[in-house]
Order: sequence, then C-alpha cells, then structure tokens
Amino acid sequence: MIFVKRFFSAFLAASILFTGSVQTVQAAMISSAQVADSVFSSAADQDRARIITALSRQDVQAALIEHGIDPAQARSRVATLTDEEASAMATQIENAPAGSGIIGAIILVFLVLLLTDILGFTKVYPFTRSIR
Repeated sequence: MIFVKRFFSAFLAASILFTGSVQTVQAAMISSAQVADSVFSSAADQDRARIITALSRQDVQAALIEHGIDPAQARSRVATLTDEEASAMATQIENAPAGSGIIGAIILVFLVLLLTDILGFTKVYPFTRSIR
C-alpha cells in the first residue's frame, strides 16, 4: 500500500510540475474592427466564390460569349467588386428563377380556361359541359 501511495504522489507531483510548462497562453486585445473585417471578408470571399462558380458553368460561358463578353474578363471583374456588390450579386444568383415558373404559368392558364368553360363563359375545351 505504501508503494501505491508513493507512486500516486510522485505521479501527481510530476503532473502538477509539467502542467505549468505546457499551458502557456499568449493573449492580446483585438479591436472590433479586426473582428468585423475577418467576418465580412470571409463572407465576401464566399460570395465571390459563388459568383465564380456560376460563371464557370458552360451554359453561362456560352451566353457571355454570345453577348460579346470574355469569361476571363468577367472573372477578373468579379474580383474587383466591393463586398456589398458581391453580396448583392450572389443573392440575385441564388434567388433568380431557373425556368420553373413557366410550368406554373401554363398550369394556371389551363385551370383558368377550364373554370371559365365550366361556368359557361368560354368554350375552349370540348370535354367540358357548361353549367348554364
């Protein structure tokens, strides 16, 4: 039992001795401007990366060339955008419709014409019977 106590006390003393030398920390005050710059620059870099990814697609490059714009020049101009401009453009790219609205419009027109046929205002579809 004495051997276990001596071993444990030696182990504990060594642990405490090495704890002070291992944990050295350097701390300094940072300004809120530095924090804001690091947060906003990373968000702006992500926005620019999204724009570059969109410009790298083949269909987008073909459309740029069709309109007389060099894709390499477009990428270089993305790099010169301000943070606000890059954020606005990335938001526009994400929110832009991808052609799915045309199907909804066609279905809406079909349903409106069907309803007017059923109510007897028009006669577009031969398979409907007017309620009048």
